Amino acid sequence: MRKILLTLILIIFSLSIFAQDDVTIILVGNRKIEKTPRITVKPVVIDTVIPLPEVQYPLLSLKYETTLSLDTIEAANVKLKDILPQLYSSYARVGIGSVLMPLGELYFNSTRSRKYMYGAHLNHLSSFGTIKGYAPSQFDRTSLKTFGGINEKNYTLRGDVNWSNRGFHQYGFQNENADRDSIANRFNEIGTAFSFASHKKDSAHLNYKVGFSYRNFIEKKSEIDSLKDWRARENFVGITSSFWYKLGKEVFATDLNIFYNGYRYGERDTSLSAIDTSIWSNNTVIQLKPTITTTALDNKLKATVGVDVSIDAGINPKVYIYPIAEAHYSLFDNIFIPYAGIKGGLTQNSYRDMSLVNEFMLSNVEMRNEHNAIQLYLGFKGTITKTLGFNVNARFGNYKNKALFITDTLLSNRNQFRVIYDTMNITTIEGSLFYQAGEKLKVDAVARFNSYSAFNNTYAWNLPQLEFVVRGSYNLYSKFLVNLDLNLFGGRRALVYEKEENTTLENNQYAKSLGFIADANLSVEYRYTKRISAFIQFNNFAAQRYQRWYNYPVQGFQVMGGVTFRF
Repeated sequence: MRKILLTLILIIFSLSIFAQDDVTIILVGNRKIEKTPRITVKPVVIDTVIPLPEVQYPLLSLKYETTLSLDTIEAANVKLKDILPQLYSSYARVGIGSVLMPLGELYFNSTRSRKYMYGAHLNHLSSFGTIKGYAPSQFDRTSLKTFGGINEKNYTLRGDVNWSNRGFHQYGFQNENADRDSIANRFNEIGTAFSFASHKKDSAHLNYKVGFSYRNFIEKKSEIDSLKDWRARENFVGITSSFWYKLGKEVFATDLNIFYNGYRYGERDTSLSAIDTSIWSNNTVIQLKPTITTTALDNKLKATVGVDVSIDAGINPKVYIYPIAEAHYSLFDNIFIPYAGIKGGLTQNSYRDMSLVNEFMLSNVEMRNEHNAIQLYLGFKGTITKTLGFNVNARFGNYKNKALFITDTLLSNRNQFRVIYDTMNITTIEGSLFYQAGEKLKVDAVARFNSYSAFNNTYAWNLPQLEFVVRGSYNLYSKFLVNLDLNLFGGRRALVYEKEENTTLENNQYAKSLGFIADANLSVEYRYTKRISAFIQFNNFAAQRYQRWYNYPVQGFQVMGGVTFRF
């Protein structure tokens, strides 16, 4: 049927081609369309990779002929900018003064060594001159010191032996014809000291320093055999130790010291008279000082705090506790450094130390230790330029058993001094200035004002109220060396017992003004060669015969000259 229908349609369509009129035929049929299968694979891009051809290059064997030629190189010359000066093992200085004052000095020491150092120093100065109107005033001073040491990487060892002999006359009265032997005195001293210190750089180790010292000090023996013990005799033993440990920015330290001083005058428990009795003193001081030091603020601030525990183990043992606190702060790269602190301390007095201050004192002295109950200080220091610096400070302290020297009226016919003790407050204002232009010019100036407030005396006898010191040196072409020392002291007063010139009566005590001291010394040295030089020295060229102590005037203007040698 389907075929007949399709044939009929084709005939009609063919006839319509040749016909002139349009014919429209509408047929209804059923045509079957076969199903198309579904593709289940996702589409992907298939890229074709074309492999590159591998190119191989064969190795070619090549050989080149080489030659070697050497050129001569000149040796390098090393020039030191600062050549170390040559050292000499010995130095000698001899001279004589206008008042028959011979001078001699000999110094021997090791030259440069990384490990060992040793040497000896012998010094002598004496005077055969006199002071017009006063008793014979000749003196002589001789000293000898030998020393040595070992320097190692982790420790140092030091030791020395010293001896000194001082002869003088107690000329503090007006009598040019006085018997010089009757007023002659002499001090003899011999001692030794040793110390050992560790220098371990590892902060995990404890560093320490220990020391031992011994000193024997005796006065001239009387020509009368029964009085041979009636003179000052003293033995001193000192044991010192320091320990410190660094942990981070803190340093923990402890000092432990033991000082013994045995002073003897006369035979024990005896007396020559009612006012001259024997004195036997066993003086022991034990000190323990633990401290902590720390830094902060990029090391600009450094502070130390601690405590000082001191034991005065005398007849009546006492324990003193002193605070330790100090700090300083660096401003503008150490240009300006303010500082402040509080401390105290116990100072052991000895006959030997007092004789270095006043050798004209009596032999029978009651020994007391000086107790500095508290000391406050505040100041600032710094540099103005690379060559100019300064230091200004103020101090206040309270002292008990402060030693003072007054003229004796019982045993010495007023040509010797006895020691008294007092409690006083001392306030000091000080300013210093220093200038240094290389090795050519150096100048130091110190001005100091002291205010004393004694409890039992009107004045602090013989102590200066105003002090002014100037030291300077000038090097001219390394040929002329000029040194200047200027010492000005004012406000000193001595205790006297009757009305005299320049005395005042206050609190039933006669105080005599000792005047103003102006002591200037000038020395000039000419270096003929590096090993030989000549010098001339002018002492007290202001020609002021001031009183060193009451009734003890000094020599006037003096000139001394001599030569020096290095060998």
